[in-house]
Order: sequence, then C-alpha cells, then structure tokens
Amino acid sequence: MTLKVAIQMDPIGPIDINADSTFRIAEEAQARGHELFYYTPDKLAFRDGRVTARGWPLTVRRVVGDHFELGQEQEIDLADWDVVWLRQDPPFDMFYITTTHLLQRVTPGTLVVNDPFWVRNYPEKLLVLDFPELTPPTTIARDLDTIRAFKAEHQDVILKPLYGNGGAGVFRLDANDRNLSSLHELFTGFSREPLIVQKFLPDVSNGDKRVILVDGEPVGAINRVPQKGETRSNMHVGGRAEKIGLTDRDREICAAIGPLLREKGQIFVGIDVIGDYLTEINVTSPTGLQELERFDGVNVTGKIWDAIEARRA
Repeated sequence: MTLKVAIQMDPIGPIDINADSTFRIAEEAQARGHELFYYTPDKLAFRDGRVTARGWPLTVRRVVGDHFELGQEQEIDLADWDVVWLRQDPPFDMFYITTTHLLQRVTPGTLVVNDPFWVRNYPEKLLVLDFPELTPPTTIARDLDTIRAFKAEHQDVILKPLYGNGGAGVFRLDANDRNLSSLHELFTGFSREPLIVQKFLPDVSNGDKRVILVDGEPVGAINRVPQKGETRSNMHVGGRAEKIGLTDRDREICAAIGPLLREKGQIFVGIDVIGDYLTEINVTSPTGLQELERFDGVNVTGKIWDAIEARRA
C-alpha cells in the first residue's frame, strides 16, 4: 500500500532529528514508500469549499544539519490525500483549535491522525477528568478562592496553566508557600484560561513516566527524571530520559483508557504516569518515540503506521 501523506507541523529546519517524533514518523513513512508533503499550520486554509495547504513535497534523511529536502512549493487539496498528520506543538490555543475545525472537514475521506474532533474535545489535562479513580485530586478553576481552598485541603500542590505544555509555567506550592495569590494575579493578568491544580505527588522524584499507546494499546514507556532540585521532569526543561518497563498499574491504566482512545481515533497517544497516578493524556502532539525505540529496540513507529495502514485498507 502506497499512501499520500501530508504532515502539518512546526518548521522542520530547527528540529532535533535524534529526538523529534514527527521526524521519525516521516522517516518510517518514507521507508514504506509513502509520498510525503510538508506544510506549517499557518499555510492551512479554507477556500471555495476546499481545505487546502500550501507547502512542499518532502524527503527526509538522518543527517544532522542536512535532514530534509523540499520540492517545489505548491497548493494541495487535503481531500485528495490519504493521511494528514496533525503534529504541530501546543499551546492549545484558538489557532490550534481552528486547525482542528478545518481538518475535520476533510474527514472521514482523509484519515487525520489524531482525529481532530477528539483532539479538540480531549485536550491533555481535561480528558483525565473522565477517569477520577486513576488521577490525583484535581481542581480546574480561575477563581482564587476555589484554588485557595484546594491548597488548604491538600497543602502541597502543583499549579499550572490548563493549556500549557513542555513544563512551562508549572509551580510547586508546598505547605509553607505564600505565592499563590501573586501567581494567580500573574496568570490571570495575561490569560483568560483557567488554572489546573493537582495534589503534589512525591513519587515524581523517581520520574514522570511517559507511556506510549498505539491505537489504544500500550507499546512501552520511558522514564523522565527531573534534574536535582527541579520538580518538572519534562525533557524541554532538562529532564533525563531513562529506560523503564511497564508495571501492572500502568497496564491497568491503559486498559481503562485504551478502548476510548481507539474508538475516538487517537492512534498515537502519550500518557503521563507518576507513581500510581495518571496525570495527563497527551493527544495533540505526543513525543517520546525515538527515546523508546532506542531503549527497547522496537520499531514503535512501525506499529503506528501498521495501525494507519489497517484503517486505510
């Protein structure tokens, strides 16, 4: 099977080809003989009843500093393509949400990965609310009194923007902290979005596990360990990736959420697990493929393409 594959992603030039999951997705597609087309989300448009993208035919290669080649710029009708990858990074703002509305218009004739309707309705920190038995105590609010009451109950908490990413704006407020009001004032001064507050999990010192699911099934995990003196384990802010296996609790969590992810067309998902608790379900632009493949020696990206090819068949 040869597929026409369009990839909507951030600029390809600056990426780290030894870490970037989208590069690995493109590399595996090319190895399978699929045709690649690349465009940035600002080049997505709706015109005369068609959803179009202006971009370039793409060839990738694993050569640092010379990792891609572009053909002649052209405009395509995404309805003519077999697969579109929704792979730009958050923040999950109105620009991001608008791309999901536009891409939804080419489904189901074109397979959009992950399904844009459910990406829009299942953002990372909200879908976990459907599984309270798996998650730590959590509150989502903009109202300071509500957040203050949650902190008074749980003492040691994590405060972060609801639609943030990459560890940006994540604060630990312990029982002795006096900065809640100031942080609330800071966040609400530049954004209208609510904040999310969760009970702090001391197990984060042992790592924040990223479990990767393909079509609802767990295929492996990596452990992201925070730097000394740091609460955040995100690799964007210096977290260290380590090899780790799946525990019985990890599999229990995946068994609970996997059927829903599969039903809603979320083919490539990365969940975050701290200790025994599920903290996020990442569906927008999950990462971790290359690290997992290096640690486990398994072609996880191949499993993703197997799932896509099966759906297209």
